[in-house]
Amino acid sequence: MKACELPKLGIIAGGGDLPLEIIKSCQEEGRPFLILAYAGQTDPETYLSLPHIMGYLGKVGEAIQNLKQAQVKELVLAGRFRRPSWAELKPDAVCARWLAQSAKNIFGDDSLLKTIVQNLEAEGFRVVGAEDIVGHNLLAPHGVLGQHLPTDQAIADIRHGFTVAKALGRCDTGQCVVVQQGLVLGVEAIEGTDQLLLRCRALKRKGPGGVLVKIVKPHQETRVDRPVVGPQTVKYAIEAGLSGIALEADGVIVHNLPEMARLADEQGLFLMGVMDVDFADFSASKIFHE
Repeated sequence: MKACELPKLGIIAGGGDLPLEIIKSCQEEGRPFLILAYAGQTDPETYLSLPHIMGYLGKVGEAIQNLKQAQVKELVLAGRFRRPSWAELKPDAVCARWLAQSAKNIFGDDSLLKTIVQNLEAEGFRVVGAEDIVGHNLLAPHGVLGQHLPTDQAIADIRHGFTVAKALGRCDTGQCVVVQQGLVLGVEAIEGTDQLLLRCRALKRKGPGGVLVKIVKPHQETRVDRPVVGPQTVKYAIEAGLSGIALEADGVIVHNLPEMARLADEQGLFLMGVMDVDFADFSASKIFHE
């Protein structure tokens, strides 16, 4: 499709680097875009010098009207959003209706995000994933992603962590765990991955370091809620004394993989992408040397 034929993209932007990746792709393609930014959520450097409108998380009706007036046809949600309290949200009538529709599981993200996608599409927008804009190379590849291999103990920890993370995800709670020598040091909740790693720094046992395992939750609405890691994740893993990081291949977004691999290589951490199929016969020789 020619650049002039590409539909105008609305970028509902949170914090972090992913919105910048999407903006860069639009600029390279010559694709028209409009950033929907939120005070206290979106990093100012993401939008200040670019086409944008300011939104408020509870003012959904106003946001939809502004996007339609700007002739936005497709929407992508990208970046970190801090979930506000009810007092902060101050929902308008449209927001209140959407929240009521997801009330069966209002304390988890999945039901709410699926409701948001359904209603945005009912308003005539096409909701796309970040990988549809930037490319599927945005997702973690399968296999070893750096110079270092996991030990047999680390492999066992990955396997256990993958099982625990899947169970955690089915409860719509978090997307990652830290496991060391078969012990779960911590699971992710509302605090996010970085804070999980900070907590686990004080919980590390003597002996070989643990592993961070990060996955896509079962039944997750990946167009708007993929797990994301980047160089900062590696830095926190190093500070926590971990031996490596395992990511669900073709599921987790990796921001700046070359820099992640460089940091991991320098500090002796392994970095790898794993898939469900790996656990049928989970051994280093099968995954890494076939």
